[in-house]
Amino acid sequence: MVTDTIKTYSRKRHAVADAGTPSSGYWGKRVFDLTISLFIIVFVLSWLMPVIGLAIILSSPGPALFVQIRSGRNGRQFRCYKFRTMFIAPRHNHPFRQAFPDDPRVTPLGRLLRRTNLDEIPQFLNVLLGNMSLVGPRPHPIELDAQYWYKLPGYARRYDLKPGITGLAQVRGYRGAVMNPLMMKHRVRYDRFYIQKASPMLDVSICLQTLVTMLTGNTDAF
Repeated sequence: MVTDTIKTYSRKRHAVADAGTPSSGYWGKRVFDLTISLFIIVFVLSWLMPVIGLAIILSSPGPALFVQIRSGRNGRQFRCYKFRTMFIAPRHNHPFRQAFPDDPRVTPLGRLLRRTNLDEIPQFLNVLLGNMSLVGPRPHPIELDAQYWYKLPGYARRYDLKPGITGLAQVRGYRGAVMNPLMMKHRVRYDRFYIQKASPMLDVSICLQTLVTMLTGNTDAF
């Protein structure tokens, strides 16, 4: 099973890290993450999350937050937080499937949240907890890992760094559902390039580009 493979990869990478191998990223990346995320949580999320959460609960049955197990650094799994953007369906009738254009599972409010990236803002809590970074490869659902872990060479190396709320691949247009292996290949290429070139200036640039897409709307967010 791919989850067993991910756990084995995690143990191996953890052993390497304990042996003294330098971690990926740049010095001070965690400080950058904490500084920005704490500022956002205190001055923005403290009032915006309750407003959006109440709107979700009033507009469709179910909880405000959606919690999904995703792959993190070195393949370690963690609970990733998002605002719920889909109608609740019975688990046995709801196998994993990425969102697609005009997906009937997406609520009207959820469609707006997805296009503006606001569905991802609870992940600032993941950054605070240390599961994620502001910028890095996007964390994939376990089911998506299962499709590409063996198939795509170098796929697992995208987990050499903490996953991010946003990333280089996303601001270059490879955001949202992966419709074919070529799209995933390009995404992984950008992810691995970022891991090699990560710097404070690159992170600031990616954050600013993400902010622009939030204000203009994402055409590839369903």
